[in-house]
Amino acid sequence: MSKKVPKAEGSEEPSPEGSNALSAASRFAAFASSRGRYYAVILAVFSAILIISNISATKVIGFGPVVTDGGAFLFPIAYILGDVISEVYGFKAARKAVITGFGLQILATFVFWLVLISPPGPGYENQDAFAAVLGFYPRIVAASLIGYFFGQLLNSYVLVAVKKRMGEQKLWVRLLTSTGVGEFVDTLLFCVIAFAGVIPGLDFINYIVFGFVYKVAVEVILMPVTYRVIKLVKKHEPSYELPGGGEAA
Repeated sequence: MSKKVPKAEGSEEPSPEGSNALSAASRFAAFASSRGRYYAVILAVFSAILIISNISATKVIGFGPVVTDGGAFLFPIAYILGDVISEVYGFKAARKAVITGFGLQILATFVFWLVLISPPGPGYENQDAFAAVLGFYPRIVAASLIGYFFGQLLNSYVLVAVKKRMGEQKLWVRLLTSTGVGEFVDTLLFCVIAFAGVIPGLDFINYIVFGFVYKVAVEVILMPVTYRVIKLVKKHEPSYELPGGGEAA
């Protein structure tokens, strides 16, 4: 006859109900309200980065055989913030962020154009330099509006769709998948509209390929930071709740 092994003191066997609840919580896709504590702050930083990046993008930069533009320094951060908004607040909130950023871009373009066509005042000798930089800006904005509209919305749509399917698990899967899709569309449209005919031949192909690889690489390198930011926002955003009090990924 086999002996019954006594259970260690204080140990408990997980109940089927508890296991099922935990499994359901891990598959549940929670989103916070866009009226939450941090959405406005993230949106403000997101919009500022978008404007600064597009002004910087008016300069083409060459590091040896690598050709890019000034927007490469900061623009990938906009996608990371877009991931944070999509993951925490959902697709509608991300769409609102894109529309807000583009509205500010249009306003900036109008103001720069108005300043450009205004006659220079006495003693101002930099009209040609001003026109050379910001006169090209409307084309950059048009490229950014089209590329980022489709790219960021695809990025958000894919991230949210994967999250609804997988729940809170495997954040890295939805970050990489959504970034790959969004950045490819964004980079292709932006490069063609902004710099077709400006950057010649093979340098133009190099520009597109490097732009895509660089942006995805930044996302991968900064993924631990993205993880940390998303976790902190989920933890401190009062409207972000998982069923059963589960911990956000």
